Amino acid sequence: MPRYEFRCRACGDTFEVNRPMARAGEPAPCPQGHADTVKLLSTVAVTGRGGPGATAPAPSGGGCCGGGCGC
Repeated sequence: MPRYEFRCRACGDTFEVNRPMARAGEPAPCPQGHADTVKLLSTVAVTGRGGPGATAPAPSGGGCCGGGCGC
C-alpha cells in the first residue's frame, strides 16, 4: 500500500499515512489533532522482485533524448 507524507501547517510536524491510491488526495489530520495539513511531494523508489541471478537492464546512452540519436 502506498505511503504518503504530510506536513501540519499548525505545528510543523511531518507524518506518513498508508492508504490506497484511490484515496491519495484526501486530507489527513495531524497526529496532534490539527486539521490544516498539506501532502508533500515524495520521491518514489521502485524495486523489482527478481529472484537469484536476476540482472538489471543495461543502461542506455544518456543525454536529452536517451542517446539514440547522438545529440
